[in-house]
Parts: sequence; C-alpha cells; structure tokens
Amino acid sequence: MSNQEAPKIEFPCDYPLKVVGRSGDDFQKVVLDVIEVHAPGFDQTTVSIQESSGGKFQSVRVTITATGEPQLKSIFEDLKATGRVQMVI
Repeated sequence: MSNQEAPKIEFPCDYPLKVVGRSGDDFQKVVLDVIEVHAPGFDQTTVSIQESSGGKFQSVRVTITATGEPQLKSIFEDLKATGRVQMVI
C-alpha cells in the first residue's frame, strides 16, 4: 500500500457536481438556488436532471467554475442543510 496524496485541484476550474435526493417538484430549484448563492451566474446549460428507475430519487448535475476549497465546502454544507440532499458527488 502506498501513501499517495489525492491530486491537487488547480483553481479556478470547471467542477462537475452531482446532487442526489428524494424526488419532488421543487428538488431541482432547491439545489440550483444553493449553487447560485455560491457560484453566481453558473452556466445553466450544464444542468441536467435524471430520475431514478423507481422514481424515488432524482439527480441534478451541474458544472460550476470552482474558485477554491472554501467555496466547495460551503456548497456541500448548504446542500446538506436543506434536508433534501442524500449525496453530493
């Protein structure tokens, strides 16, 4: 086993996010509102929505221009705080 460090991300960069939560009429809006706070003016054309096969969950994919670790940490924390998000990848 080796002690490799995770690769360093050079900011700013395009950063894809996949946010998974229980399906609901407003799930996409909740997610995008949080992202807009931390990455204002992100490219709306990068947004895609996918329903799970059973329709119970939904994923929202978006690419933002990440400015640094503090921004990404804030996005993850605020998405979790909504109570609607199961996972952020």
